[in-house]
Amino acid sequence: MTVTDVHKDPDALTMAVTVELDATVERAWELWADPRQLERWWGPPGYPATFVDHDLTIGGRANYFMTSPEGEKYHGWWEFLAVDPPQRLEVRDGFADDAGRPNDDMPVGRMVVTLEDRDGRTEMVITSHFPTVEAMEQLLAMGQEEGMVLAIGQIEAILADTPAP
Repeated sequence: MTVTDVHKDPDALTMAVTVELDATVERAWELWADPRQLERWWGPPGYPATFVDHDLTIGGRANYFMTSPEGEKYHGWWEFLAVDPPQRLEVRDGFADDAGRPNDDMPVGRMVVTLEDRDGRTEMVITSHFPTVEAMEQLLAMGQEEGMVLAIGQIEAILADTPAP
């Protein structure tokens, strides 16, 4: 597994992370569809994720939190806008308070995940869409790029110890 590219486009208000996975598209889809697998990589190292809800249907929601080494919890939510297994997933993506309610003081973005076969391997592209340049600058300053790259770095271990479907 290799992050092959991170492309930030302030004009399009996007950041796209391209990843090469040593797995089939169907196996790569499970990294998103199974909340227990998602928990193993969604938070960067030292900030494990816990998915409280994970309703992978259009209009469904996922609520999660990441726990810092000091025990602080950082909550987030997704609303599933498109679920096209095993090729595409689209979510509204936001921050939440301790009760899981959306935090209106933080920007809400959109994340699109595409999975494409590349000779038995999978190219996964995670594209974050930001609502404004200011929101993009704010989230990147908070470490979204570094956190995403570090989190993705944990996928290889999951693929190594989970049999392919």
